[in-house]
Amino acid sequence: MVNPLSGPDHEVAGWFHAHLTQTFVSVLRTFTEFGSGEWIGLILFAVVLFFVWKRWWPSLVTLIVAVPGGMLLNEWVKVLVHRQRPFVDGPFVDWSGYSFASGHTIAATLLYGQLLLFILPALKARHWRLLSIFSAVSLVALVGFSRVALGAHFLTDVLAAIVFGVLWLVFCLIAGKPLRRSVVLTPGVSLVSEPVLVRVEEPQQATQSLLS
Repeated sequence: MVNPLSGPDHEVAGWFHAHLTQTFVSVLRTFTEFGSGEWIGLILFAVVLFFVWKRWWPSLVTLIVAVPGGMLLNEWVKVLVHRQRPFVDGPFVDWSGYSFASGHTIAATLLYGQLLLFILPALKARHWRLLSIFSAVSLVALVGFSRVALGAHFLTDVLAAIVFGVLWLVFCLIAGKPLRRSVVLTPGVSLVSEPVLVRVEEPQQATQSLLS
């Protein structure tokens, strides 16, 4: 696939590659870990266990489809596009696989974006909502920046990963509405995990309230 932004892509990648130092690389590798498969898997495992313990099944299904599902689709995109990485050898470079789109960046976009969608409805204070949004955006931006600066990806690889990730989250949000609507909450179940659900009274309870 022809890249219409090939010129700027190579200029940005070349500039960072020429200015890499051991200290800079150490900092960048710290940032990039927030989108690594190990870190994403660890967070996913913890959240899945929590959802299973709470029996929040719609949230569990949404999480699995949104994050691992989106990451798998991105791997197919990589194979289809078949774009090589900016640099495959050098003092600080040791990459394998294809470049478009950035796997670390889309993983961060999917995970932190989906967690943000879970958390936001439960936050009433405006400053907590803004802090959550800022934190999620910052983590994604740091991961994306680190991938470009390390020479693992072109700038368009990272931007495409963010766009793909956001679109996939929107798709999962819309597609998951029928699943969330089909769930009827029972008394004593917290509304925090499924903020879009509406508590429905049992028919017998409603009848008794009318007769009393």
